[in-house]
Amino acid sequence: MGESHDKCEESLHLVYHYLDGELTDEKRVLIQQHIDDCPPCFEAFDFEAELRIVVKRRCHDEAPADLRRRIAEALHHEKLHPPVDPEYGPGSNSLL
Repeated sequence: MGESHDKCEESLHLVYHYLDGELTDEKRVLIQQHIDDCPPCFEAFDFEAELRIVVKRRCHDEAPADLRRRIAEALHHEKLHPPVDPEYGPGSNSLL
């Protein structure tokens, strides 16, 4: 267990961020070094990378035109009529 297990856990937790290119260069290097030196983590990483390739190849259908139209209308409506937060007033975002 110990430090090696912690590195495995962190590497596997970040594998999706790694594959999506969402990590800093420093973090990518650390994860890549661990993956290169740890056969179980390499296998998990390799599986996820291959799975993404298969999904990308097979799942390239377009959303139906009606669905795209409804989404566009909903976004347009939200842009014209932003929700009002009773605590903070119109146009505010309580998450900021």
